[in-house]
Amino acid sequence: MAKHARRDRKFRFLLAAAAAVAVSLPVAAIAATSDGTPAAPSPSPQVEPRIVGGGEASIKDYPYAVFLTDAKGNQFCGGVLVSSSAVATAAHCAAAVAQSDMRVVAGRQEKAGTDGVVANVSHVWTEPNFSDPGKGDDVAVLGLDRQLPYRPVSLPGKSDASLYSAGTNATVVGWGRTSDGGARATSLRSAVVPIVSDSSCLSSYSNYDANSMVCAGYPNGGVDACQGDSGGPLVEGDTLVGIVSWGDGCAKAGKPGVYARVSTYAADIRAQSQQRGLL
Repeated sequence: MAKHARRDRKFRFLLAAAAAVAVSLPVAAIAATSDGTPAAPSPSPQVEPRIVGGGEASIKDYPYAVFLTDAKGNQFCGGVLVSSSAVATAAHCAAAVAQSDMRVVAGRQEKAGTDGVVANVSHVWTEPNFSDPGKGDDVAVLGLDRQLPYRPVSLPGKSDASLYSAGTNATVVGWGRTSDGGARATSLRSAVVPIVSDSSCLSSYSNYDANSMVCAGYPNGGVDACQGDSGGPLVEGDTLVGIVSWGDGCAKAGKPGVYARVSTYAADIRAQSQQRGLL
């Protein structure tokens, strides 16, 4: 994949208003069949939004989970509160919509609801080396124009290497699609996915970079983030270990989801949240 044609990579971001973006970037989501079993993967469209193989989650359990919209209220990505007035997301999400048109919705279970808080974005910081999700460094921090009354996520420390041990269960959260090419989720969803070893992920993706990326998923697929989930959190407990970035389709066998490895960027995320937030 990777250093090959861009069409081979599916970024996990969703834009309802396609005209708002000049390039076509796919996003991720979480889904399940009516009997609760993981939905079987189907051919992936160029842009995908959801979580596959999961179930409905409560925003009370993930108070730091937020979603991004354009000025018209169209949800296109996820994000995660890292302070009372700063959100971490994927760099490709931060580049998808003009800062002046970007909104952060926090404390809301249903996308169509009116509860929670809607904040404007006062500043955008993108990892300086970012150019393409498939090359890594897919991290950004959004400074908000107000403080939000929700608990931020915890960031990993230097001694938290065990969080990335192969087989460790993590949870991905988002409002993306519930199956590959399927319907968009209307409310928050979550799914449990195990961390994949660096060697295994490299065998799935030739462009995998263990310093900037981490993979999570099952060998046979069935559970994954999808379009619309880009920028959202992958957590262990309440510690942020990954940010939804890209993958080959959604929930395909042998093609785990790829996330930005938060431990690599934790210091920068902390610094930016303190400098740009209203703490």
